[in-house]
Amino acid sequence: MDNMRAYGLWHLVIINSLIFLIFAFSFFRPRTRRDWRTFGAFAAFVVALFTEMYGFPLTVYVLSGWLVSRYPEVAWFSHNSSHLLQTLLGWRGNAHFGPIHILSNILILGGLFLLSASWKVLYRAQRDHTLAVTGPYARFRHPQYLAFMVIMMGFLIQWPTLPTLIMFPVLVWIYIRLARKEEKEALEEFREGYSRYAEITPRFFPKLRGGTASFASGVS
Repeated sequence: MDNMRAYGLWHLVIINSLIFLIFAFSFFRPRTRRDWRTFGAFAAFVVALFTEMYGFPLTVYVLSGWLVSRYPEVAWFSHNSSHLLQTLLGWRGNAHFGPIHILSNILILGGLFLLSASWKVLYRAQRDHTLAVTGPYARFRHPQYLAFMVIMMGFLIQWPTLPTLIMFPVLVWIYIRLARKEEKEALEEFREGYSRYAEITPRFFPKLRGGTASFASGVS
């Protein structure tokens, strides 16, 4: 992609944003107001990402003085060079086939898979008014939020930008707050059942000591 056509492609911003958001929407299927807040925050991240990827390279523009002085041989406003991690590491070749892009794809696809598997369990639990404790919920208390974090991390290492670097910790904080609020509501509804579930099931990440126990018994 030559420099003149690397950016200003707003149709690609719209198309890519819609494709990915529709794809994620089909996995998450928001129903409650909290679900829509969760998805809305994620949508803002995706739109900001693709705006810089195909629309206007704000990060490269802001850092252009430093980048040009340190790497004068790099055509920074080309699409391939704007894969900042690969370029700054000095890796040559098509960035789309590099190890960073491959790792990014693994994280994104893994996050989508986790999101889909989590929603199926959560939907059944909400329909039956029971506690979701099977599938991904047997390993994590909030796999749906973890899935969004993993997807955003995948995009972040593939195409880091100043807006998304700022947004990422803010969105993680929002998801943690939403998770804690859900836990309080679940504790009020399921009481001892949720208390026992929370004792042995980590919120987002496996415990470093003794592994992760699976909460296999159904709790209503």
